[in-house]
Amino acid sequence: MADSHGQSAVVAELERQIAELEKSSESEAALEEIDRLREQLEALQHAGSDAPKDAWDRVLLARHPQRPHTLDYIQLLCTGFSELHGDRRFADDAAIVCGFARFEGRAVIVVGHQKGRDTKQKLLRNFGMPKPEGYRKALRVMQMAAKFGLPVISLIDTPGAYPGIGAEERGQAEAIAYNLKEISKLAVPIVVVVHGEGGSGGALGIAIGDRVLMLENAVYSVISPESCSSILWRDWDHKQEAARILKLTAEDLRGFAVVDQIVPEPPGGAHADHAQAAALLRPYLESSLRELSALPPTELLRRRHEQLRKLATFVHES
Repeated sequence: MADSHGQSAVVAELERQIAELEKSSESEAALEEIDRLREQLEALQHAGSDAPKDAWDRVLLARHPQRPHTLDYIQLLCTGFSELHGDRRFADDAAIVCGFARFEGRAVIVVGHQKGRDTKQKLLRNFGMPKPEGYRKALRVMQMAAKFGLPVISLIDTPGAYPGIGAEERGQAEAIAYNLKEISKLAVPIVVVVHGEGGSGGALGIAIGDRVLMLENAVYSVISPESCSSILWRDWDHKQEAARILKLTAEDLRGFAVVDQIVPEPPGGAHADHAQAAALLRPYLESSLRELSALPPTELLRRRHEQLRKLATFVHES
C-alpha cells in the first residue's frame, strides 16, 4: 500500500502515547484514554476499507487518532480566531475552546471540544472531557454572542463530560442542565456540528441549536458502546453489538430527526484529508448560517423550541 509507511508511523505514535500515559498518569481519565488508544490501533485496520461500515466501524473512525479536531476545523474554516478563556468563577477549562472568528466574511462565535493530539496536549485538554467550568465558559461566550447578535458555531467531539470527584463537587450535572435551559433561549442562530464523538450530556451541554450537522463517520449517543456493554452484559465484550443497538450513526440519527443533515467525508474518512473534510463541511455551514440569519429572532426561537419538543417520542402500549 502507498500509505503503509504513514500507517506504521501512526501505530508507533499510538504505542508511544500509551507508554507515556501509563507512566505519567494513573487517573481514571488516563486509564480510559489508554483503552481508547488501543482501540484506535484496531481502527487503523478498518479506516482504509471500502467495505460497508457497521456501527462499530463508525465508532472506530470517529476516534481515529488522526481525525481533525475542533482547532483544526477552526484553522481550516475560519480566519482571525481570537480565543476567550475562563468561566469567571473557578478556572479555564482547556477541554472547551471558545472565541471570536470570521467565517465566510461573517463575524461568528465558535465553541467546541478539543481533545489534543499528543500525550502532553491530551493531558492538558483532559482528553476532551470538560469540567463544569468548561460548560460555564461556553455559556458565558454564547451569551456574549447573543448580546452582540453574532451567530454561533458549536463543534462537538467528546467522549463525555469528565466524571471526576472535583467536577462533581463543582456541579457537573447542574452546569450541563443550566446550559440546556439557557442556550435554548439565545436569540441568535446556532449551528451544531458533530464531527467526532458526541458523548452523552458531555456533548449535549453545548449542542442545543437550530441546525444540527453530523459528519458521516461521527457518532452521537447517550452512552459509549463499552459502557453500554458493561451495564447490559457486565463486560466490554459486547461493545460491537451495543454500538449497533444504540443507533448512534449519522444515518440512524437522521432517521430519528435528531440531526438535520449528514455531511460527507473524504474517501476513507476525515482523517485521510483534513483540508478536504473542511471543504466538504464549509457549504453546509454557510447555507445553514445564511438561512437561519434570515429569520427574525422570534421565529428563530419558535422553530428551535418546536424542534426540541419533537425530539420526545411517546409510545402507547395497549
